[in-house]
Amino acid sequence: MEQQRSLSGSSQSPRSPSSQPYLSVSVTDPVKLGNGVQAYISYRVITKTNFPEYQGPEKIVIRRYSDFVWLRDRLFEKYKGIFIPPIPEKSAVEKFRFSAEFIEMRRQALDVFVNRIASHSELQHSEDLRTFLQADEETMERLRSQETGIFKKKPADLMQMFKDVQTKVSDVVLGKEKPVEESNPEYEKLKHYVFELENHLAEAQKHAYRLVKRHRELGQSLSDFGKAIKLLGACEGQALGKAFSELGAKSETLSVKLQKEAHQLLMNFEEPLKDYVRAVQSIKATIGERANAFRQQCELAETMKLKEINLDKLMLTRSDRVREAEHEYKEASHFIQAFTNIFLLRPYAFASANISFVIAVEGRE
Repeated sequence: MEQQRSLSGSSQSPRSPSSQPYLSVSVTDPVKLGNGVQAYISYRVITKTNFPEYQGPEKIVIRRYSDFVWLRDRLFEKYKGIFIPPIPEKSAVEKFRFSAEFIEMRRQALDVFVNRIASHSELQHSEDLRTFLQADEETMERLRSQETGIFKKKPADLMQMFKDVQTKVSDVVLGKEKPVEESNPEYEKLKHYVFELENHLAEAQKHAYRLVKRHRELGQSLSDFGKAIKLLGACEGQALGKAFSELGAKSETLSVKLQKEAHQLLMNFEEPLKDYVRAVQSIKATIGERANAFRQQCELAETMKLKEINLDKLMLTRSDRVREAEHEYKEASHFIQAFTNIFLLRPYAFASANISFVIAVEGRE
């Protein structure tokens, strides 16, 4: 049954602001809307800030899960080399999708997701974040429907054109194989740590899942046993029946206790571990983007060599195309320098900063 809510007040207080510049967000009040396959959960997102670029000190909007996905996808495409916080996965099991427990877990995870963005020194000033926190529902729906081009199909940009046109030529002319991996020892050490950390966290999360499942199964078994023994007691004499009835009541009490413990383990142990796994996977995605950037940088460097060779030839022959070749060479040089500044002047600090950011945020939550 659908709940009713107003856009004033909150079931959860937003984080308290301070006299310093602040941006605090609360994801609250999940409500099921629609029916059947069209059903979804909407959330009330409350923003409090004193950032001058925002419309006012407080804004309340309604968002659905796909809006959060839109935000993450936009940030991932625009902020290369920066850790984009993970978003909780979408449940593929229909019967669990609208359970009270799943809805609350997702609400908490979405709250963590958006506040990690809001507390990031660069991401908090994103235009897409401002849109997400302030736009009306019709605007968000239109933006989601317009997600084509670079954010979905990823058409070839200048780097990709260099790759497609020049790679084979450069291999033949220069006779060199392109390096595909960085050789920075510190970066490789940190990358290895991230991969190992994911394995250990995933294994710990599996054990946590089994522990929660075991508590739930034991609680259910005690509940079934309690009901059965109470029915048996009703068929026995007064003394024996009373003993069976008391035993059944104790079993049901223990069952309730185990179910509560299972829920606490889920929320305080398994779910945090799952969140850490998602965070490490996001860092791995950033590492993957960096690896792609490094390969592209190598290809661009080869393209630069080709253009330099071509320019030298034209200068020797005093060709009329010298000025045009010089212009192309300078443009390519500026482009590769800008590209290097974004990705490759921080050989390993970006991943270290990403991990530190996650740890720092967790310490504040």
